[in-house]
Amino acid sequence: MIVTWQIGARLAAIVLITVLVQVSFLSALSFLGATPDVVPVVIAVLGLLGGAVTGAVAGFATGLLVDSLLLQTLGVSSLVLLSVGYLAGRYREQFEIDSVLAPALLAGGLTLLATAGFVGLQLMLGVEAAVSLLVVREILIKALLAFLMAFPLYPLIRFALRPALVLEEPPTRRRIFRNRRPARRRSVRAQGGVA
Repeated sequence: MIVTWQIGARLAAIVLITVLVQVSFLSALSFLGATPDVVPVVIAVLGLLGGAVTGAVAGFATGLLVDSLLLQTLGVSSLVLLSVGYLAGRYREQFEIDSVLAPALLAGGLTLLATAGFVGLQLMLGVEAAVSLLVVREILIKALLAFLMAFPLYPLIRFALRPALVLEEPPTRRRIFRNRRPARRRSVRAQGGVA
């Protein structure tokens, strides 16, 4: 991804809108006992589109914003989301995304990892919470919801960041005609006939 100041502004807008939607709207919803979490999905998509550095920076900035808005321990969400963005970016740098399911599967798996990592960090920091098997169920449901949310979010974010993406260049009309060579005529003599 080529990051100019315009693309940086688009990335900042994507991060800000994501955090505001998560904090103000999605945190009030509940599906099968779990709240959907769009933040790791967006960070995974940014990592898939921009690479490891873009994903890690976006993840760190988003985590810092989430921790500041929710008055949580600073750095917990940043560490988890930085890991999500970096891992998604490393996947993009190592493998090609040749399937429609790849971004969704990766977003679901990284959300599962992020949610489990967040729970683990919170427990290590001494947050008083009752731990039961319901936590495992909530982690799995969040991963499933992230898998489903990735289907519309990946093309939407890809469209928003289209000018910055370094992908295969689509063939243009000029390029097609330039590569096409005119058929060479064989002379009558070369064919063995009389000229």
